[in-house]
Amino acid sequence: MSKKKGGFWNRRRKTLFFIGAATVYLTTALVMGLLTAPERYGIDYSARFVPPCFAHPFGTDDMGRDMFFRSVKGLSNSIVIGILASIVSSLIALVFGVTAAVRGGVVDRFVNWCVDLCMGIPHLILLILISFMMGKGGKGVMTAVALTHWPELTRLVRAEVLQIRSEQYVQASYRMGKTWFQAAREHMIPQVIPVYLIGVILLFPHAIMHEAAVTFLGFGFPAEVPAIGVILSESMKHITTGKWWMAVFPGLMLLLAVALFDVAGENLKRLMNPNSGNE
Repeated sequence: MSKKKGGFWNRRRKTLFFIGAATVYLTTALVMGLLTAPERYGIDYSARFVPPCFAHPFGTDDMGRDMFFRSVKGLSNSIVIGILASIVSSLIALVFGVTAAVRGGVVDRFVNWCVDLCMGIPHLILLILISFMMGKGGKGVMTAVALTHWPELTRLVRAEVLQIRSEQYVQASYRMGKTWFQAAREHMIPQVIPVYLIGVILLFPHAIMHEAAVTFLGFGFPAEVPAIGVILSESMKHITTGKWWMAVFPGLMLLLAVALFDVAGENLKRLMNPNSGNE
């Protein structure tokens, strides 16, 4: 028995560690990016293609711009997009999932049709189409990411509410004169908050990865805006000439952010699952 309990606490400490590490890493990158003056990653043709050194830890690019500060600024832009898109997308999922499960009938079929329609189109193509329709740039890519990451969480929330709505305390609230909206707000939504929070955490790495992908393909941030996708796209022109640092360091920064949150979310999901107590 003690062995199982110790394993549980090990997973809990592991989860807390990854959540703490991800929070510290992203907060540091966000604050540094917001506080970094444009002059720190400005054009300096006298320092073109400088390899990593003490003065330029990540080297410089073809215009002499410092890759460290440019990458930090680009990651901070991705974090802002990821946070806003995750919040908007998760709220859409919460409203759709709860409404579909509680109302049923035509509403449930309509929500499921929207989910199937969104998931039936290749995700990257849908992102590009929405971003292009919105005029690309920061507004376009944020709108695209926010409007395409809700279907899977909607299904999870709907499944949870379908189980809760048949509980006796929910049925009792209906008999006491509560409307479906009041019952959902007071009894159902609080019960799905754990699933909702895990979904938000797991949405974040997907959001920043897809933002970088859309920008990399030229349908996101413009070339003059520091962004990880822009930096990686520009590095492709020079990586074959031995300028490896232009792609490696920005890519690692993005990969670390995604990996930390993904691992933290997966461990948190297992921790909050009652069946994971046997692991």
